[in-house]
Amino acid sequence: MQHRLTHLLFVALVFFVLSPLTLSADSKAPFVAGFDRFARHNSIDQSTSGQLIISELSCTACHASDHDLLQPKRGPILDGVASRTSSDWVKQYLVAPNHVKPGTTMPDVLAALPDAEKQKTASVLTAFLSTLQEPFAEIKASGVNPVPLDFWDRGDTVRGMNLYHEVGCVACHAPDLDFEVPQVTASPMDKMLAQLDQNEIAEMGLESAARKVESIPLPDLPAKYTSQGLTYFLLNPEHIRPSGRMPNFNLGAVDAADIAAYLLRKSLRPSNVESEVRQEQEAVEQGRLMFASLGCINCHSVRGIKTSEPSPPRLAALNLSSPKSCVGVVTTGVPNFAVDEVQKSAILQAISTLSNSKVAAAEVLHLRMLQLNCYACHDRNKLGGVGRFRRPYFETVGNVDIGDEGRLPPPLTGIGSKLTPAALKSVISGKDTVRPHMHIRMPVFPATQLKQLPDLFAAIDNGGSQPSESDVFGRFASLAEDGRALMDVGCVQCHSFKGESLPGTVGVDLTGITSRVHPKWFREFLHNPTALKERTRMPSFFPNGKSQNRDILNGDTEMQIAAMWAYLKDINRQEIPGKILNARNQDYELVPKDGPIVLRTFMPVVGTHAIAVGFPDSVHFAFDAEKMRLAQAWRGRFLDARGTWFERFTPPANPLGQQLAIFPESVPFAMLIDENQTWPSDAGAAGYRFRGYRLDETGNPTFLYQFGNYDVEDEIKPSDAQGLTRRFLLKRRDPNTALDRSLWMRGHQGTQLRFNEIRSYSNEAGVSIKVSRGIVDAGELRKNGPKSEWILPLPIEQDLEIEVVYSW
Repeated sequence: MQHRLTHLLFVALVFFVLSPLTLSADSKAPFVAGFDRFARHNSIDQSTSGQLIISELSCTACHASDHDLLQPKRGPILDGVASRTSSDWVKQYLVAPNHVKPGTTMPDVLAALPDAEKQKTASVLTAFLSTLQEPFAEIKASGVNPVPLDFWDRGDTVRGMNLYHEVGCVACHAPDLDFEVPQVTASPMDKMLAQLDQNEIAEMGLESAARKVESIPLPDLPAKYTSQGLTYFLLNPEHIRPSGRMPNFNLGAVDAADIAAYLLRKSLRPSNVESEVRQEQEAVEQGRLMFASLGCINCHSVRGIKTSEPSPPRLAALNLSSPKSCVGVVTTGVPNFAVDEVQKSAILQAISTLSNSKVAAAEVLHLRMLQLNCYACHDRNKLGGVGRFRRPYFETVGNVDIGDEGRLPPPLTGIGSKLTPAALKSVISGKDTVRPHMHIRMPVFPATQLKQLPDLFAAIDNGGSQPSESDVFGRFASLAEDGRALMDVGCVQCHSFKGESLPGTVGVDLTGITSRVHPKWFREFLHNPTALKERTRMPSFFPNGKSQNRDILNGDTEMQIAAMWAYLKDINRQEIPGKILNARNQDYELVPKDGPIVLRTFMPVVGTHAIAVGFPDSVHFAFDAEKMRLAQAWRGRFLDARGTWFERFTPPANPLGQQLAIFPESVPFAMLIDENQTWPSDAGAAGYRFRGYRLDETGNPTFLYQFGNYDVEDEIKPSDAQGLTRRFLLKRRDPNTALDRSLWMRGHQGTQLRFNEIRSYSNEAGVSIKVSRGIVDAGELRKNGPKSEWILPLPIEQDLEIEVVYSW
């Protein structure tokens, strides 16, 4: 079983979240996911939140409106309801909807009746509903979807629990207290939030990021469903709920049975249950008439009963303060929704701002995403995304740590400018399967609910048009072979091609990418990945617009990007990259002979963002691109690449040489109020952003990153004494801003630090660090818990050069 989390962040998770994320039994207000997450905290405007409530409560099923945005969600189709649910539960639900299912969006249509009459009416309605039976559809078996005999009664509870927490159910519904999540690396934002109190969070405007996301409540599923009924519902939710609020997760018959077994694990009821309500014909007929007269048919479809035409008043003419309002006091003949004051105010605002003018595309898209709860998984324009405390439940296949980008649903900001119309339709329909490394699945929504979305994304994000390939790349077709050579520079370490890859590769297959993404986006992304995808692990191969590889196409950046497009455009007729073809026949030990070797990999001491650099001088190092630190150095042999190329970092790459040195585990520079402030441990919280690296004429990398108002160039090379020399160049990004007088550098750290000479200290492991002249003669030696630190204030004028020499 996976390890339980112990990090401080997840202590907070247990305290705040690993209690049921459902409404209490006393809560009567309808629960609408988008409203409760955003509108209650003023994250969306009140008119939009009112439109959301109107559609989700199906107000316009009775109160007609000409506005397409306000089409009613409607309730489930009731044909066959008696085959899948318990009549006892149905009756209890009709008597008290918001107690039997807290947060339900169904109104209490019997609220004003005296208790005896309410029980009688619920009985005849249930008698009628108990006659609505139909056989379950036959599920045809296939090679990928086996269908055992009576599969709905053969569910595996343990496997069902795992699927429930992996495929995406917990994006909307509550996780289980007993489910153990894998230990994952917290994001920089999560680490920072775990260390702030509520006042600090409010001052920094991070309430939305810190807030827990409430779960969509589930009813008492064992009391409601038979095992066959729930299994078939999970297989095809649209058959019963065409509104798409519960999407289809492409479950096989066995998958659905396993999840149903987990959700019904407390139930001892058999799969087929005869109606517990006596079906006297008189009661059935009374129930049929009552079903129509109470207006149930306005929201629920039943074969043989026609939907009545909505009667006045129309939506625009509603008076919510009327004694007969369905959102006011309980009144005879009027369904009661028990909305709270926040919801009622939003409805009033939406009605008061109704207009016959054409609604902007962005408003239509935003409301549709709220209705379908797209924001539970995806963020768009800084709104939504998987909630802070839910992220540990989303993991990659094999738990390979490739960051949030590899395990969480992708952001939708600017998605219309990235994906072509055909790709957008494929993704939105759930047919896109380019991320097999993710457990979570893109669900399938009913086509009727999605038909506008691709065009809306394209219109909003593209401004109506996209430049052609020739406009972006010029003449590129003849450059395909150069593009293939460029793929070997680094792309093959993370991506596959035509289904082939270096074994263990985790990433998107680049086959077909030229039909999925727009040429302009491709070009801009390669120029600056982080500008289009914040916190992406995709490195910049063209920092500051300059190519790292001067040997292909004379280092011309634009021609190289065009060549990569040309190769990928023609990939079905091209050979796959050479490294994939040849690597299995090679010796996996990397031996720097003619120049440095640079390898992005995983390393035990360095972590998942390691960049190992080997030199012919037999002195090597590993750089941590997450914390911008020189992490480890050694002498002798360099690395075995098998773990990187063939087992995808399992086991991680280990230095082959001897005489290893470990360096301080933190960022090199920080802004400190004074010498007593704690040194930051997190690069993201400290304002760092890695921007890739460039190679000089010998192949040696210079690491590039941003820190506050500075661009940092960080070059590390072997020194004359079989050590390393590191040269920093700090450039002020905006020379017009005031000079920083609080810039510090951490020179060294250890349990014990010993003074060697001016500007030099050694620690207990024998690692000596010396800084260049022109900084200070001593700096500050201070205690930080059990360790000592040597920190130095930096005299920043304009640009600043610092040289650091490491020996061990």
